[in-house]
Amino acid sequence: MNIKEEDFKLPSHSMESNDGNSERLQPPAPKRIKTITPFEDRPNDAEAENVHSSTYLEDQGGVKFPSSSDCGSGVLSSDDEQKPWLSNGFVRIPDDDTKYENIKKKLVSRLSSCGFSAQVETIHRNGYSSMTSRARLHSFSIYSKAIQMKSHGNANLKYAWYGGSKQEISEILSYGFGLPLNNGVYGYGVYLSTVDHPLESFQSSTADEDGLRHMLLCRVLLGNMEVICPGSGQYHPSSEEFDSGVDDLTSPKKYIVWTTKMNTHILPEFVIGYRISSCCNGYQKILEPPKHPTSDWIHLDTLINALPKFLPADAIKLLSEHNSQYKIKASYGSDKDDRPTNERI
Repeated sequence: MNIKEEDFKLPSHSMESNDGNSERLQPPAPKRIKTITPFEDRPNDAEAENVHSSTYLEDQGGVKFPSSSDCGSGVLSSDDEQKPWLSNGFVRIPDDDTKYENIKKKLVSRLSSCGFSAQVETIHRNGYSSMTSRARLHSFSIYSKAIQMKSHGNANLKYAWYGGSKQEISEILSYGFGLPLNNGVYGYGVYLSTVDHPLESFQSSTADEDGLRHMLLCRVLLGNMEVICPGSGQYHPSSEEFDSGVDDLTSPKKYIVWTTKMNTHILPEFVIGYRISSCCNGYQKILEPPKHPTSDWIHLDTLINALPKFLPADAIKLLSEHNSQYKIKASYGSDKDDRPTNERI
């Protein structure tokens, strides 16, 4: 079903003039809002209300919609037939597009600084062509204005990465964010990586059947952030003063959007498909899944060999001596010691 901009516009109003004739008030002509490219600093003025990285039209209801040229652009290849997010109104960005170059440069350079070589293959952007996607855009715009008023004009809109499997990304774009899959160390919410630190989102993204990984680039409404310490166990802001969480105010790497706000304060805008290869063997361990113990028991020798990372040398020496004495005693049996007296412990 094709959705038209007119479907979302407020009805026009009528008013009786002094001479008794009905006079229809015409809505003001739509105005252009400055184009904001990905990762460009947002202006601190009325134009900061724009919630998308492309040019938008503002109707009299205060909702921003993509211009007709923005929705209709994009390329389609045979590979795109397998992309489930195409049914959600996402369109592929041409390789020579400025947005494509900006996103590719940022992701490749930041992962390269962590020792990984990334090759971006596809970038799709949200065209907001479906009823659901426009409703989400409308909701995001309303909350942006509300927090802007609450925060004296600064809604604190940022870009952030979110990594996941191909299936998880598809479900987010179809139904919104569900129960977070993280470990809850920084509270219970959606964890997003700042644009300069995509490593954690990269670790959360898993390769599909073709070896391709996927990551979302989202516009995030952060408002007033509070520092969340590991193990906080929070489900919501500590007070009405705050809107979201962060691991560090001066050098943030992680944003925390609480589950109660995850589908109103996070707006997925781009899906990036990329491949990864390690630049050096030392970083291969990051790609490997964490090893989990298969038993509740561990051999004492194995434990002692692992403890030097955590205990001083004299403590390790003492443990080794006691372990050796235990082995000698165990070899003679615990019930009866037939050794000579001078050999007993």
